[in-house]
Amino acid sequence: MSQYFAWDYTGAPFQLFGPAHIAALLALVLIGYGLMRFKSSSEATRMKVGIALGVFLWVNESAWHLWNAYWGHWNIQTLLPLNACSLLIWLCGFMFIFKNYTIYEFTYFMGMGGAIQYLLTPDLGIYGFPHFRYWQTFLAHGLLFIAPIYMTVVMGFRPTWKSLLRVFVGTNIYMGIVFVINMWIGSDYLFVNGKPATASIMDLLPPWPYYILDLEVLGILTFLILYIPFIIKDWRERKVVESA
Repeated sequence: MSQYFAWDYTGAPFQLFGPAHIAALLALVLIGYGLMRFKSSSEATRMKVGIALGVFLWVNESAWHLWNAYWGHWNIQTLLPLNACSLLIWLCGFMFIFKNYTIYEFTYFMGMGGAIQYLLTPDLGIYGFPHFRYWQTFLAHGLLFIAPIYMTVVMGFRPTWKSLLRVFVGTNIYMGIVFVINMWIGSDYLFVNGKPATASIMDLLPPWPYYILDLEVLGILTFLILYIPFIIKDWRERKVVESA
């Protein structure tokens, strides 16, 4: 059993879009579908399920930090909750508990956008199924993706055009703050101070700081894609009103 929590895992490495990857994605689809069925439940039940999701995310993320600490690899340069997904995982619990709309806006656009990218191209390296890192990664990012959908479908929340603007402005302000923190502690959270040290799709982009503009454009496109369901919904509602 200890090998599944080992730092130097000797089992099969993670294979992008291999059987274990596809199985994890399908499992998350089923989990999401099952959670959406609480839409017809009482408000008390829907709230309890949401809080349970938030607490599970906290426990799962805490386990990730404890695992790193146990093996002596926890450090402020890589494991502070400053990356978008890490920060939003912690905030999700408060979103569920307090039904916080501001957190929902950021979780919907930033959380879903970041989570889906990581779920499709997770950086798991040697940690294939059934290592702890495999489970922890897919549960963390999978539930981060599902959380705003749950708030939308089950709890009745929805973003607006103003939400998109607030998230865009807020994200840029946050990037500026993280840029300063990175300079202070020698980190590179959000990759605003430089490209990843390992090979990534960002290698195709211009050098720093020009690639940040490309990331801004990609972010806006991602936000717009995520908002398409509400554009369609609003258009249909207008057509119904006009034809009445």
